[in-house]
Amino acid sequence: MITKDITIRLENGLEARPVAMLVQEASKYESSVYLEAGTKKVNAKSIMGMMSLGLDAGETVKAVIDGPDEESAMEGIENFLSGK
Repeated sequence: MITKDITIRLENGLEARPVAMLVQEASKYESSVYLEAGTKKVNAKSIMGMMSLGLDAGETVKAVIDGPDEESAMEGIENFLSGK
């Protein structure tokens, strides 16, 4: 399991379209992918869970990834949230 704090660098934060794209990115990986913000921890492969976070640009989330492809999953999630 690996964890990393990631600052959201998407211009409008995690609105509906970026959330859908993030869920698609997370779903590419076999590993479990969770994002934590405050007291909430949600499955990044769940569109409803991700929408419930309501994250804005500049906020920081903790990515918690566990599984056989966790390194590449972390890189993909970090690149997406960083706007790369």
